[in-house]
Amino acid sequence: MRCVGHVGLTKGLDIMRTAEDRRERLAKFIDLAKVYRGWSRGEVARALGRDPGKLLPPSGNPKLDLLVGIADALDWSVGDVIDGVWTSEDVPLCDGDFSFLDAQALAAHRSGDYRKMADISKQMTLASKTPSERALACNRCAGAYDGMGQYNKSLPCLQAALSERGIPAGLRLMLTVNLANAHYAVWNLTESRSAAREVLELLESTTMTERRERVCHAFAHYVRGNSFRRLICVESDLAQTHARRAHADLSQALREYEDLADTFADDRYAAVANTCRGGLLEIEAVLGHLSPNDVLQRLTVALDRVVDVAAHAPGEWLESWGWWCIFGCNVALRHLGEEDISLSMAIFTNKAMEIADRLENWSLRERAFQMDLERHERLDNEPWVLDNEEVRILAGTMGRFPNFRAAGWRILQEAKFLDPQGGAQCLGA
Repeated sequence: MRCVGHVGLTKGLDIMRTAEDRRERLAKFIDLAKVYRGWSRGEVARALGRDPGKLLPPSGNPKLDLLVGIADALDWSVGDVIDGVWTSEDVPLCDGDFSFLDAQALAAHRSGDYRKMADISKQMTLASKTPSERALACNRCAGAYDGMGQYNKSLPCLQAALSERGIPAGLRLMLTVNLANAHYAVWNLTESRSAAREVLELLESTTMTERRERVCHAFAHYVRGNSFRRLICVESDLAQTHARRAHADLSQALREYEDLADTFADDRYAAVANTCRGGLLEIEAVLGHLSPNDVLQRLTVALDRVVDVAAHAPGEWLESWGWWCIFGCNVALRHLGEEDISLSMAIFTNKAMEIADRLENWSLRERAFQMDLERHERLDNEPWVLDNEEVRILAGTMGRFPNFRAAGWRILQEAKFLDPQGGAQCLGA
């Protein structure tokens, strides 16, 4: 589900430094390390494994070991050092005032051009003159990264926006619920529940007459409910407790999104309500209100609506049916025995990946890969072959979801790679 306010901050218009610029920045980093550690030039050289007279590479392109050494000396992350060496703070002058650029960013979002939206959001930052404008620019940037599945870049944008002082309560509310959703996307479930709870507490004393307030309230219940739903498999000893809380939140979100859809004649809200409805079916199986087979039957029959995925326009409704596939995978893995799991899981994972590819939805891809891995680990003798495109998508998923990387490496280790010229082989063989 996309961020509220798109339906932050520094990387969309990165300008690369020249070789001379990189050498100058490297020299500054080394000088900073000297001061930080209280070292002499010789001590710095020894720590970095370099000759004192040859600390800086002539090309301005440092080797990885030099960057790692600088990061260790400064107690920085390697990524932050690389960003400081290669990325210039100089950016092109913006063309247009803030309102014009904001309208362009929203148009780019509606057309699905998230890279363009990220670029425009950096122009918005340059054009911003108030804390609210800077925060809104961050929010647009976060929405662009969300659309590209780069959730770990979305998080710092929203955190930067929320650090702005004196922004209106409504904007802060929107930023906070978007932060909750960004945490949820990368499985930071403690943070997602905390941010969602803050939104709900802030809205307790209001009448919620404004559309944005109502949407934020519904979205907060949606995020918190799904966070509890995910915790069912993370903390299985508390499955019943998490299931009851998930049921309460998603039931409330369902009611509110249905009301929003009726009030504003907006079918996107109806699609989110449908996602809530599917999540509640998964939870009903955990609570014992419905049998797992009954739930799987309902989820499978519902997918008759998306037999031909290519015939459906990309959008919230197609994404909703993708999540129904993931709910089906969860039910099958949690409740079925090995003799029944393979066919049911194959139906759901294949359809989920088909929808994910149609939407370029990385969250669905991450879940489909994870579900497939768990299925193959349950069924030891089932062959697993990945083609070129699947390996490409797997690599992209591993880059976007740090918590998935260990699973991604297990997939690459266990599956065979389909070489178009040489048949199936282990990757790297």
